Amino acid sequence: MCANYVGLVTGFLLLANPAAAAGDPAAQSGADAFAQLDYLLATPTDSRLATGAPGPGYWQQRADYDIAVTLDDEEQRITGRETITYHNNSPHDLPYLWLQLDQNRFRRDSDDMLTKTAPDFAQFSYGALASLLERRRFEGGVTIDAVTDADGEPLPYTVNRTMMRIDLAEPLAAGERLSFSVAWSHNIIDATVVSARGGYEYFPEDGNYLYEIAQWYPRMAAYTDYAGWQHKQFLGRGEFTLELGDYDVSITVPADHVVAATGELQNADAVLTPAQRERFKAARSSDELVFVVTPEEAAANAREAADGSRTWRFRAENVRDFAFASSRKFIWDARRARSGERDVLAMSFYPNEAEPLWSQYSTAAIAHTIDVYSRYTFEYPYPVAISVNGPVGGMEYPMISFNKPRPYADGTYWDVTQKSGDKTWERSKYGLISVIIHEVGHNYFPMVVNSDERQWTWMDEGLNTFLQFLTEQAWEEGYPSRRGEPAKMTEYMASATQVPIMTNSESIHQFGNNAYGKPATALNILRESIMGRELFDHAFREYAERWQFRRPTPADFFRTMEDASAMDLDWFWRGWFYGTGHVDVALGEVALYRVDSLDPEREKAWERAQAEAEEPSLSDQRNAGSERLVDRQPGLRDFYNDSDEYRVTPWDYAQYEKAMDQLTERERALLDTAERFYVVTFDNVGGLVTPLPLRISYADGAVEEVTVPAEIWRRNAAQVKKLFITEREITSIEFDPYRSTADTNVANNAWPRKVVPSRFQLFKESEEPNPMRRDDEDAWSQPIR
Repeated sequence: MCANYVGLVTGFLLLANPAAAAGDPAAQSGADAFAQLDYLLATPTDSRLATGAPGPGYWQQRADYDIAVTLDDEEQRITGRETITYHNNSPHDLPYLWLQLDQNRFRRDSDDMLTKTAPDFAQFSYGALASLLERRRFEGGVTIDAVTDADGEPLPYTVNRTMMRIDLAEPLAAGERLSFSVAWSHNIIDATVVSARGGYEYFPEDGNYLYEIAQWYPRMAAYTDYAGWQHKQFLGRGEFTLELGDYDVSITVPADHVVAATGELQNADAVLTPAQRERFKAARSSDELVFVVTPEEAAANAREAADGSRTWRFRAENVRDFAFASSRKFIWDARRARSGERDVLAMSFYPNEAEPLWSQYSTAAIAHTIDVYSRYTFEYPYPVAISVNGPVGGMEYPMISFNKPRPYADGTYWDVTQKSGDKTWERSKYGLISVIIHEVGHNYFPMVVNSDERQWTWMDEGLNTFLQFLTEQAWEEGYPSRRGEPAKMTEYMASATQVPIMTNSESIHQFGNNAYGKPATALNILRESIMGRELFDHAFREYAERWQFRRPTPADFFRTMEDASAMDLDWFWRGWFYGTGHVDVALGEVALYRVDSLDPEREKAWERAQAEAEEPSLSDQRNAGSERLVDRQPGLRDFYNDSDEYRVTPWDYAQYEKAMDQLTERERALLDTAERFYVVTFDNVGGLVTPLPLRISYADGAVEEVTVPAEIWRRNAAQVKKLFITEREITSIEFDPYRSTADTNVANNAWPRKVVPSRFQLFKESEEPNPMRRDDEDAWSQPIR
């Protein structure tokens, strides 16, 4: 018995599960959970190395734009002409080129409209109905007026919904470039009625408009080494896959409009007053806020519309897109921000209706974002960063973002989002700060680290939401972040509608949770509970620096994180990004073992104590004191009736001496082991393997925290038993004491079990007045009794 028992303890010391060795089918899930991702990831090439870095054969296309556009403030319409110079850096000849016509999403016969499912009319809001009717009314879509080559000759083209193919007379050879021009126009949608990434807001009080213009020009589709042309149709949710290039853009607007745009203003002398130019210059070196266009100037502009027009010219280098905003209502403030050794001009544009929130928080949030993001990635590479207030909830473009929150008309606002959801988010302090951090943060992902948004939304939204969380927490202690903390993702992860993070954005049921929240949570767990901050931060920065101004895929991210940390994380990517399991670890049986000393006096005394401590059964208790047959007939009693099974006999002593004679001195010493051996069972109820952060409390009041790596599940992902050796008595064990794993069920996390407190609310049933009371106006205000 003793030898077998010591062998059992040794087995647990090796963390071996007998089921795994015996070929138990349940144990095979461990191998599946820890299988390498080789067959799921693209094979490394000369372009994309096995390390996750771009290789010597890496290439990407380039598109440069020269654009002249006119904003019609009377008709809310865009008219433009562009010359695109397309650089074929691929090793392939291209017989045609694909361009994106995103505004065709707003055509009445678009796939976006035709594939919308019926709403739930049981809960149909005024806003939803207004949006539905506006989409039916609006004359959306792009009008292509001309497509010509460098000599002005027409080029044949075909429009397929949100994509346009230009057929070339001769294939564009590898290494060559081609210039061509497109003339187009389209109406601008009312973004206060229809959810859109660009549009206008009308202010009936003064009759003015505010425009946020995006996806407004025909843009080159991306041609990649991993997918060829990325021309998946734009259905409204999946965002954009674009080529980097230089932009020279001239924007003609009403003469009193103020324009914010991607890039640097080239003609301040022509569009700003001398005083505004001086303030603009001063802001570049000021750590305090400077009003380039003051609130008083903005109010004066809004009162009286000027005649004529004015052209603002902007240049932007090495950007993947261009957006702008225009209004005569804009206040414009600016100050210097720092990114490492670089100065960046942080600027905000907003109407007086956005005060007092915007002048206090917008530009400060821009500067803070650039500071924090630069610490985790790379120095901000652009000269300016802009936040614009308008009708668009939150949307990002190179150097400029559109952010909706503003206070109520009386200047009051919430601190955080209330139960009414989006409506209070639009009117809250932290709603504003968070959306600015998020949208300005997108300058890093995907504006510089130029991932394929339409195919892998999480590569920009998830990574950006993770950095947003870090930036929010650096703003102030106790910042009310909506996403990032593992405990905030548990409801979604346990839901039946969850799909893998790797799912295309158009097929996701809960878009925000899947593409934003879950990836951000995963990275937070990876940083805090698996890799540790130092290893994670180094690997994450390595990824960002490797893929600046390049287009990574998920495999490049996964491989870089492993390459830069010497950690095999395939189990993590598989479970969190390719699977739909959730973390729910149940802390099961806790068994205590002590080494059998073989000494009959010690062992028989222990056995007696165990027997006496055992509660008698209910039958034994009720039968106690009853006269039995052997009491009435003593002759039925024999040796066994009167012997004490816990008495130490000469035979016991003899066996003890015999056993001791067979042991070495080292083996005899092991019999005096005083340590307690606790075997703790963990059941993986949710299916997602996880590290086991534990808090162990002892009878002497001491508390110990230990984290068991996730690799403990590698042989059996369904159940593991972990041995803890200690001289002290354990009184309690708690899994995930800091809610750091996204465990979905805290009720099974402790031994002994803890009571999980909650509350319920009482309600009083209301009663509608009967028709007789309704007919009596005097009775309406009286309570029903």
